[in-house]
This record gives sequence, structure tokens and C-alpha cells, in this order.
Amino acid sequence: MTLPRKLIPDLTTLQSFESAARHGNFTRAALELNLTQSAISRQIKDLETQLGVLLFERVRQRAILSEAGKRLLPEARRLLHQTEEMMIRAAAGADATATLSIATLPTFGSRWLTPRLAGFLAAHPGSQVDIASRSEPFDFEQESFDLAIHYGQPIWARATCTFLCDEKVVPVASPTLLQSDPVASPTELIHRPLLHLATRPRLWRQWFEHCDIDADPSYRGNRFDQFSMIIEAATMAMGFALLPLYLIEQELSSGKLQIVFDQPMSTENSYYVVTPDGKREHALGSAFTAWLLSQVSNKGTTEP
Repeated sequence: MTLPRKLIPDLTTLQSFESAARHGNFTRAALELNLTQSAISRQIKDLETQLGVLLFERVRQRAILSEAGKRLLPEARRLLHQTEEMMIRAAAGADATATLSIATLPTFGSRWLTPRLAGFLAAHPGSQVDIASRSEPFDFEQESFDLAIHYGQPIWARATCTFLCDEKVVPVASPTLLQSDPVASPTELIHRPLLHLATRPRLWRQWFEHCDIDADPSYRGNRFDQFSMIIEAATMAMGFALLPLYLIEQELSSGKLQIVFDQPMSTENSYYVVTPDGKREHALGSAFTAWLLSQVSNKGTTEP
């Protein structure tokens, strides 16, 4: 469906609107955009006429957003941001034979994906990747990614989820903590300082249940919203952490962290490669998915 041209916004006008809203002043917006104050006023007036609503209320020397203006502002900012990203991607990929835009879980991207990425790029010379972190499912129609790495259930609107791997977590701690506060059995961990992932508050309790231990106090302890933060906290001897093995390969190898009890637990969700319906024929995306699967299978494990 093609929109009537009168409903397609002018980006220059939206820039003026966003700047005026941010400054609360047409003159400051004009200075920022290197325009005259009358030009800003005219563009805002044209936008108000186009929409049929009042966007600003003039109070003394300030321009105050009306209710309609407040509703429009986040949408205008989103459109301007998307346009800027589009231009940057187009310019950055000018010399590339193919480009791939990937959304990945933050710690998965930094700890597992990035260290291996050079191998994929070497196998696809001239290709370019654009990687951004996303922690939650999003609308592919609103964000122009070619694929995403997802932890959860294989459910994503207007997209296909391809199973990548399961996840196993183990209790770990720094040698310093283990020396100063040794534990002889999993039960003793209940009363030790535990580090929690805020988005998975029941993880420790599930691990204790996995070990057939009743652990009422298992929610106590410091909380962090990223595994990367917990890894750093654990290496600094702040507490015992329950972490996916694949995220701490370097720390285990270097001895910064040690497995406290070799009793891994498979978590209830898995990792998936998510391909939007409109990108199923994306050649580089298909190659990247196949490469990810090969990286998992080459280790002979169901975890990265």
C-alpha cells in the first residue's frame, strides 16, 4: 500500500521539530540547524498544517510541546535515527561485496561471537558485518537487522528460529574466594555470597533443586543485569556465580575462575538464530547461520 505523498514527512521539517522540542525554543533550534528562526517557525507551522494538530504552545519565551507534540516526538526521533543509521550503513558498506546486520545478546556477542568472527570474515572476503546488542525480541519491521541471536523459546513474530544450542551453567568462583571461604558441598553454598542475574532470578534456586537441595535463602545476594558484570564480580571475589560454560572459557583457562562443583545444569531455554521472513534468501545471512552451526558442532557439544 502506497501512502499519499502528503502524508510522507519531510525529514528536514522533522529535524526542526525535534530540535525545537529538545531546546524548548525556536531560536536555539535555528542556531543548531544553521537556519533562521523564521524558517524554523515556518517548518513547524507547515507540519502542524499537514497533521492538522497544534504541536507547540507558546508560553512567554518558550515553546512547550502540546499533547499531540509529545506523542509525535518519540516517533520523529525514531524515524530520524533510523534514517541516520541507513545512511551510515550505506556509506560504510560502499566497498563491501556483501553486508550483514546482526543483533546479538550482549555477552554472547562479546564473549563468544566476536572472538570467532575473524574466521567467518576470512572465509567471506569483502564481506562486512554490522553488529549491535539487543537483549529482548524486537520487531524486524522496525529495526533493519538481517538476523538475530536469541535466547529463549523458538517464538518470534514474522521470523523463523533455527536451533543453535542448549545452555549449561556451573557454579564458579575465584581462587581467592575459594581459599578464604572454602566449601565442601553444594549445600554450603546456600549461606555463601551468591551473585544473581536480575533477568533470571530463580537460576540459583533451580540449580539447588537440580542438586536435590532445599534452598530457601537462595535469592539473597548482589544482582546484576548482564552476565558480563557477574563474570567481573566473580573474578574480583565478590561471590559465587552460576555461569554458562561458554562465556567463561578464557577465565577458566587462565585460572581466574574455577568450577566449584562439577554439576552442570541445563537451563530451560536455548539459543536460536532468528531470520526475519523477508530475509530468508539473504545469501550472507544463510552462510553466517551455517557457520554458527558449524562452530557449535565442531566442539561436539550442545553448547557454544
